[in-house]
Amino acid sequence: MNRYYYRQMNRNSQAAYHAMAEGFAALSPSFPVPALSMRELSEIFFLLRLDNPWIFYATGFSCRYAEGAQTMQLIPEYMFEKKKIKEHQKALQGRVARLVRPARSLKSDLEKELYIHDFICSNVTYDKLKKSYSHEIIGPLQQGIGVCEGIAKTVKLLCDELGIPCIIALCDADPEHGLKYRHVWNVIRIQGKWYHLDATYDNSLGRYGQKRFDYFNLDDKKIFRDHRAVMHPVPVCSDGGRFYYKENRLSLTKMEDVGKRLRTAIRKKQEYFVFHWRGGYLTREILQEIAAEAAGAAAEKDKYISMSFNFAQSVIQLRIDDVPAQGTEVCREEADEEREI
Repeated sequence: MNRYYYRQMNRNSQAAYHAMAEGFAALSPSFPVPALSMRELSEIFFLLRLDNPWIFYATGFSCRYAEGAQTMQLIPEYMFEKKKIKEHQKALQGRVARLVRPARSLKSDLEKELYIHDFICSNVTYDKLKKSYSHEIIGPLQQGIGVCEGIAKTVKLLCDELGIPCIIALCDADPEHGLKYRHVWNVIRIQGKWYHLDATYDNSLGRYGQKRFDYFNLDDKKIFRDHRAVMHPVPVCSDGGRFYYKENRLSLTKMEDVGKRLRTAIRKKQEYFVFHWRGGYLTREILQEIAAEAAGAAAEKDKYISMSFNFAQSVIQLRIDDVPAQGTEVCREEADEEREI
C-alpha cells in the first residue's frame, strides 16, 4: 500500500494516523489518539482513507477530551455493524482476488493500468443519487456504481494489489463555475514517471458511445485544462508521452489523416472512430473542417457521420451510420457528470 499522504505529515499527525488505522482495523468502539484539534483530526481521517481504501466502513467520528490531557478518545461512526463489516470485508477480498488474478500475468504496469481502467469503464455506472457507499470501494466493487471518490479509491486499491504506485488527487469545489462538489482522480507512476488518470471522466464519456481514454496518462498541462488545482500537493506529471491516443498512434495533425483513418475504420466495419487532434487549437473552423473531411470520406462508402468532441482534451469521436443522424450532427461532450450544466 502506498501511504503517500502519511509521508507528508508531521510526527503528531502521523501518530494520530497510526492510531486511527489500528483502531479502525480492530473495529474498536473507541480508542485514544493524540490531542489535536477536530479540524486536524478530520483532515487526517480523510487522508488516511485516501491512502487506505480498505477502510471503507468508517464514515466519521466524535471525540471525548479532558482538559490538559495529551490524548483524547476517538469514537468512530461505522457504516455497518461489526458483523456486517466483516462480511463485506470477506466478500471484497474475494472480489479483488478474482479481479487481479488475470492482471498479474500482464507484462507491464501500463498494461495493468489499462486493465484497471477498462474494468471501471465496463463495469461501473456513475451514481447520480450519490449513495453513501458510492464514495467507497464497496460501491464500484459490489454494487457496480460509484462517484469519483469511490472510483478513485477502487483504482488505487487495485493498483496497490498489483504493485503500481498510485495516489488519489483531490481538488476543491467551485460553485461559481458549476462545480458543486470536490473531485478526485488518480496519479499513477509508470516506468518511473507520474501521470494523471481520471477513470471517472473516461467512464462518463462512455455514455456518448465508445469506451474512452481522454484522461488516460495526462501530464499536468493537459489535466488542468478542466480540473482545478489540487488541494494537497502531488508529484509533478511532466511527461506527455504515455497519453493513450499518442501511445496508440491516434493523435492526428493533418486533415487528410482524418479521412484516411476514417476510411480504414469503415472498411473494418467499426461503429466509431475516436482520435486526438494535435493539428492546432480546436476552433469552430477547425471542427467544421474535420466534420467536412469526415463526411466526405464516409459518403464514398454511402455512410453518414455524427461528431462529438471533448473540447478540453481535443478528442473527437466520429460515429459511423448507415442513415443520417436525427438531430444535431455535432455536439460538445461533458466529461464531468457532477457539473451543473
